[in-house]
Amino acid sequence: MSWAGRMILGIFRVLLVLVHASAACDFGPFPYRATGIVCRMTKPAALLLNQETAQVIQAAFRNAKFPNITGERSVRLLGKVAYELTNIQVNGLSIEKSEVELKENNAIYIAIKNVTASFKGTLTYGYAGAWFLRLFHSVDFEIESSIDLQLDIKLMCQEEKLVADASDCYLTFHKLTLHLQGDKEPGWLKQLFTDFISFTLKLVLKREVCKEINSVAQMLANFVLDLAGNFVRDKDIVVDLSLAAGSLIRTGYVESHHKGLVLFKNYSSTLSDSLFSPSLLTESRMLYFWLSEHTLSSLASAAFLDGRLVLTIRGEKLQALFEMEDTEAQRKAVQMIFQGTSYNDSVAKVWSLAHPQISLQPEGTVVKSLVAVEVSTLPAGGEPLVVLYMEKEITVTIQAAYAEKRLILQPLDSSVEFKVFKCTADPSGDDPSVQNFLQNMISVVGIPEVTSGIGSHLTSLMNNKGLNLFDIINPEIITRQGYVIVQLDFDFPHHLLLDFLQKSL
Repeated sequence: MSWAGRMILGIFRVLLVLVHASAACDFGPFPYRATGIVCRMTKPAALLLNQETAQVIQAAFRNAKFPNITGERSVRLLGKVAYELTNIQVNGLSIEKSEVELKENNAIYIAIKNVTASFKGTLTYGYAGAWFLRLFHSVDFEIESSIDLQLDIKLMCQEEKLVADASDCYLTFHKLTLHLQGDKEPGWLKQLFTDFISFTLKLVLKREVCKEINSVAQMLANFVLDLAGNFVRDKDIVVDLSLAAGSLIRTGYVESHHKGLVLFKNYSSTLSDSLFSPSLLTESRMLYFWLSEHTLSSLASAAFLDGRLVLTIRGEKLQALFEMEDTEAQRKAVQMIFQGTSYNDSVAKVWSLAHPQISLQPEGTVVKSLVAVEVSTLPAGGEPLVVLYMEKEITVTIQAAYAEKRLILQPLDSSVEFKVFKCTADPSGDDPSVQNFLQNMISVVGIPEVTSGIGSHLTSLMNNKGLNLFDIINPEIITRQGYVIVQLDFDFPHHLLLDFLQKSL
């Protein structure tokens, strides 16, 4: 197929994609009602990320595949002159500066000023003179150029996914100079071919560079979505990041709205009464995440169904749990429970018996859960012996914070209500000292120990997803009735983008 045919086919495919995208993303009159997660990036964040634009543009120039340029002209006295430029490639590239604006017409405008690029290749030409003189020659050439580049990047919906369209691309040439065989002095041959090919060359450079920029923009959009998708996926638990509404671009921010539904094997959640409104977020920080109570509650349910809400305590941690205070009542209760067995030969298991109920309130995240605790001793050569089993309903309010690359869960007020209590040393349950001791131990030490363990597990999980690669500045986790807002400033890890570009291009 000819180059022109491929171009027509490519344009036809783009049109089909756009038609399909517009048909597949009808969110109805109340799109925010299905919104579980929102991401807002403000102008300061866009300015920070724009510092990486030079890397993207350089990759686009270097990865562009420039076709051979051919042409033919009639010249007085010389007859027809034909030429072909082959092996065109970028030899040098520098960018003076880049600017970014967020436009109300749902576009991100990027202006790249004074892109100085050098292209090299081979010029082959031939002409038939008026007196049957035929000459053919090949010379190396170098093209010096100075270009301004303008991009209007639009965020669109395609099959309920966010895609970037950078096809609105313009190149303005301030300089385009052709040098032959390294001779940078004016000459008739240089002037002849400069006049012939400059216009065609500009069209080719614009077409190929803009096509490559659009391709890189789409790859970057997919890279970000894949990064986000991986971050909210762990084994069989998946958070659906399909779009729940169209992207929103204002002069101060870019915002995307996602379903945030949790999928786990046969379990899935639905949301049709989201509390989200763009007015809930401001523009004072670089990055905002809005999460619905429904999304967090569904994640807790999926974790329960996957058997993850289990904690095992042994050795020194078990000792610290049961010896929180040195009193006669504590020593008596411990002696009754363990019957002289050492902590190293004992184990405590804590697990959730039912789906935890999560409620987001201004004072924090309120978690209500029916929890079982089992303490077993491990006699030498014998079977494990359950010395204590209890079921209790716990309600605790937790405040979350993120500092020094760690998620910190701080329990505030809590209540504990025993539902089942069995102790081999007190089978009748007539001795209140054991229950009183255990209730105090659970409130003072047990709940903080469990929440600390969950915080450490979530920190490890997030770091495995790469969160620790980012420099997160002054993060705030703010709970309101029915939703939570995470707001922060950040510094972009430059090597992530470089690694991606090197692997992809």
